[in-house]
Amino acid sequence: MTEASGTKRASEQTTDNTTIRPFHVNVPEADLTDLRRRIKATKWPERETVTDASQGVQLATTQALARYWATDHDWRKCEARLNALPQFMTNIDGLDIHFIHVRSKNPSALPLIVTHGWPGSIIEQLKIIDPLTNPTAHGGTAADAFHIVIPSLPGYGFSGKPTKPGWNPVSIAKAWATLMQRLGYTKYVAQGGDWGNAVSEVMALQQSPGLLGIHTNMAATVPPDVSRALAIGGPPPAGLSPEEKHAWDQLDDFYRNGLGYAIEMNNRPQTLYGIVDSPVGLASWMIDHDIRSYQMIARVFDGKPEGLTRDDVLDNVTLYWLTNTAISSARLYWDTGHNLPAGGFFDARGVKLPVGVSAFAEEIYQAPKSWAEKAYVKLIHYNKLPKGTHFAAWEQPQLFTEELRASFKSLR
Repeated sequence: MTEASGTKRASEQTTDNTTIRPFHVNVPEADLTDLRRRIKATKWPERETVTDASQGVQLATTQALARYWATDHDWRKCEARLNALPQFMTNIDGLDIHFIHVRSKNPSALPLIVTHGWPGSIIEQLKIIDPLTNPTAHGGTAADAFHIVIPSLPGYGFSGKPTKPGWNPVSIAKAWATLMQRLGYTKYVAQGGDWGNAVSEVMALQQSPGLLGIHTNMAATVPPDVSRALAIGGPPPAGLSPEEKHAWDQLDDFYRNGLGYAIEMNNRPQTLYGIVDSPVGLASWMIDHDIRSYQMIARVFDGKPEGLTRDDVLDNVTLYWLTNTAISSARLYWDTGHNLPAGGFFDARGVKLPVGVSAFAEEIYQAPKSWAEKAYVKLIHYNKLPKGTHFAAWEQPQLFTEELRASFKSLR
């Protein structure tokens, strides 16, 4: 991975370099050869003792993924897609931040910064770039145009790796405001899901200069009484509507059965040497994020692609592998848990700026409109989508694009 000067991707710096430098991806072939060798040398366990995914990522799914990864996946295609886009690096608060920046041909386009989460990356947003920046070619009008900025979180992808604590949603939100100012955007909007939602909501709480509003596809709307009941494994509060009870059921299942990865990364990220050393270990760790996205990915490797392809999934995993960011990305959980006030990830934060919410059916939980109206006093858009998992922009780019156009229409 190189910049225009040919230097290696930087970790944390001691001096602040505010220049914006072009960036180009060029993975050494030896790294790809070593990756395939490691995949083929995987030491396999016996299969699970159940017929479902209740014990974790199933052996048949993982072996199908490994076979395709070792023989058919072509990282160079992904590399070419990235290098066809304007990519840059700039230093903010001592850390090199990598980002994609595509300006629309429409000079009055609305600037938008989109933030990924874990186990995502900039790969998640590639399918929405052209529909957002070139809307007339994708069923929209010129008035729907966005200038789009897609940064890699600190410790993720091609961004630098922090060498001391302090990089969490609060500091990242400030860095993103600096980035947008550095790019000359005096008015803009922000979007995110997963960690991207946390960063975008904190930007709204900080009232970052020029920020007009935000959109989220993983809203933080859980009321205090629901959050308390979930935290202690108690029964649901009385009086929940059917829509709210459905959200409770989704969250209760996630807290009981799906939160293990986050607990480990929140408490002991440095212990995860196995996913740094084993490509298959990394892949299985990443695709086990939540049960509904896992089930979708498992169907993809069973020959039933829906939204994502095998190459989509492996482009993202390969990016983590090649940049050696399995542990540096996990530290975001530790840094947030140890350096910010306690609180549930989905707890309402009291955002006062305008907010658009897209509640996809198979997200960790589908935020009810009643909760969204209480969480966001300026709710400018709410829509329940009949399909779509945690990776909405990646899996359902058309629906996602339409949601962003509708959400921010009133803020142009």
